[in-house]
Amino acid sequence: MRLNNYILLFLAVSILLSCSGTSKIPEGDLLYVGHTIEIEKGKESKKIRKSIESELDGLIRPKPNKSFLGMRPALFFYNVYDTVKKEKGFKHWVKYKLGEEPVLMSEVDLEYNKKVIQNYVENKGFFNAESKADSTRTGKKAKANYQIKLNNQYKIKSIVYPKDSILLSQEINKLKEKSLLKIGKPYDLDQIKNERSRIDASLKERGFYYFNENYLLIQVDSTVANHEVDLILKIKQDIPEKAKNQYKINDIIVYPSFNLKRDTISSKKTDTIKYQDLTIIDNKTVFKPLIFEKTLLFKKGDLYNRTTHNLSLNRLITLGTFKFVKNEFKENDTIKNQLDAYYYLTPLPKKSIQVETLAKTNSANYSGTELNINWSNRNTFKGAELLKISAFAGLEVQVSGQNNGFNVYRFGGEASLTWPRFISPIKMSSGSAYVPNTKALIGYEYQLRTQLYSLKTLNTSFGYIWKENERKEHDLNVVNIAYTSSNNVSDLYKSQIATNASLQKVIDKQLILGTTYSYTYTNTMISNKKNNIYFKGGLDLSGNSTGLILGANDSDNPKSILGVPFSQYTKAEVEFRHYYNFSKETKLASRIIIGAGIPYGNSKELPFIKQFFIGGTSSIRAFRARSIGPGSFNGNDTTNSFLPDQSGDLKLEMNAEFRGQIYDLVKGAVFVDAGNIWLLNEDTEKPGAKFSSKFLNQLAVGTGVGLRFDFNFLILRTDLAFPLRKPYLPQGQEWVIDDISFGNSTWRKDNLVFNLAIGYPF
Repeated sequence: MRLNNYILLFLAVSILLSCSGTSKIPEGDLLYVGHTIEIEKGKESKKIRKSIESELDGLIRPKPNKSFLGMRPALFFYNVYDTVKKEKGFKHWVKYKLGEEPVLMSEVDLEYNKKVIQNYVENKGFFNAESKADSTRTGKKAKANYQIKLNNQYKIKSIVYPKDSILLSQEINKLKEKSLLKIGKPYDLDQIKNERSRIDASLKERGFYYFNENYLLIQVDSTVANHEVDLILKIKQDIPEKAKNQYKINDIIVYPSFNLKRDTISSKKTDTIKYQDLTIIDNKTVFKPLIFEKTLLFKKGDLYNRTTHNLSLNRLITLGTFKFVKNEFKENDTIKNQLDAYYYLTPLPKKSIQVETLAKTNSANYSGTELNINWSNRNTFKGAELLKISAFAGLEVQVSGQNNGFNVYRFGGEASLTWPRFISPIKMSSGSAYVPNTKALIGYEYQLRTQLYSLKTLNTSFGYIWKENERKEHDLNVVNIAYTSSNNVSDLYKSQIATNASLQKVIDKQLILGTTYSYTYTNTMISNKKNNIYFKGGLDLSGNSTGLILGANDSDNPKSILGVPFSQYTKAEVEFRHYYNFSKETKLASRIIIGAGIPYGNSKELPFIKQFFIGGTSSIRAFRARSIGPGSFNGNDTTNSFLPDQSGDLKLEMNAEFRGQIYDLVKGAVFVDAGNIWLLNEDTEKPGAKFSSKFLNQLAVGTGVGLRFDFNFLILRTDLAFPLRKPYLPQGQEWVIDDISFGNSTWRKDNLVFNLAIGYPF
């Protein structure tokens, strides 16, 4: 019976895939299956022909039905039901979600597409190009065929700029050195349009507030030589007089409590405050004038420029205090060529409370839930300061793995105050589109690991966060203090310490007094690039100033503060990600992480919370969380009760993942992960853990496949992985590819690792 079922399934799939989708094409019509573009070889390079062909592919309409290996299963689903009356339900889903209406040859306008092709190649300088269009039929299918003869491409012989003496012409002439149009280069209408936009943008930086790119005319003379053109840039004669003039900033007026629902400008009950170059008009003094002086970059007498205009608006928006930001410039009534700048700002509610529940996963392969309560005050001291007080409680469990049953309970709170400016004895300024922030924070967390121990952590920090632009961000904590202590240590955990002394450092008191800095660069927000990158580099310094003051230079006799030895170390970590985008839904993502921590002076080793870990749902997925290394050491053999977190001073991790869309909300991935951690110093209890020149021979390697369910508001990720290389096996036996046996239940139990997580791993 089972064999018969397989035969029926095979036949059903075969019928589905073999379906051409032509069975229900209307009489007298054909199924449109696409087009061909043939560009006759001429003097132009193969690269140019390929580029033109690629661009034309995207312009020709309509697009045929999607196909896979020559098959069109979407047409099969569309034809399952002849008519569907309801706009929802199973039939509607099959016909219009799984299915796709056939594209017919009668919908293809060959002459229109021919004109599109002719227009495109002429805009690229092929003024004498010839194009043809026809179609071919095979059975009940048809294809459109386009033939193009480009002939000669015209090139730029000369570029003539305005020669009159008016100020506008003089300023345009100053811009010609950086022109996008170059003598000897091919004529390209897109480049001509881009040049007009460039000149317009540059003039906006030079005070020409009322100028518009449509006031520029670029004439083309193709009679000057054989296959060459002269470009003549002119200012149109009928442009407004004010478009020829430069403007300066006069008065700067701010309405910080503007209400869109009523005319707050004409209200009689207003206070007017003069502060440096600003005039602030408010019903009541809600904001200190200082905040606008720091945020608005225009000064009285400045020449208008578009960059300062946009930066000021963006800084007002990124304050996080205003719901709406509106700006306009008006000509001053009494002073010629002067602009008054008006800013209308609608504040957000000053105080708010937010309650949220989260589903989360972490690097230790734990999944769980968390409740957060956040209270905010967006204008605490009338300077747009943000005060946030939050409390949280959560539970984390390991869905699969050796730590199943050792649940983690967390609760705590945090208070932070953020000033939208630099607070420093050293004068610091930022002219970027983002307001720099000074942030002070204090927090407390209690963590209970059932059957093991509990940890109490108190932390506080003071530092600065600033962005140069949307791609570059800096985070500097000048002061970063953390104190951790333990209690409720179970007999089970104490018994394990007897056999694995490194577990003691998890519950030892730790005091960190240091400075941290991180720099992040990313262009992943740009969706139309072939290559996107993400880089983050961090430096963590602790105990250096304290060690110098107290004379700490002997780790065997460490100096203490209030009876707790303070940590002294330097730690650095860099992460680089690269995304190669084959299409919008298909990409190759890769990542490399390199980290190193060096204890010295007052410390023999890094604090446990600062050490490196590897393995788990967002790391090397073929191994349980924090179970790899260090080096060739096998931490899995150190305990039968629970899996201790293996940690190290050095880290190397590499990942590659091919991602593609399977269907609608479902995406798939194939991945390979590799890496390990190492110790700087020899540890007799962990043979093979020390870093050496043979570190590449100690890499753990794993691979697997996964599904990602994209629900817009969250991405649920499932990965099934298995190891290819186990660094703790005897030398020469580390590669376990030959041992792979999916049909063997024992192999599956020992090697297959299922990961459930939220979000992409990188």
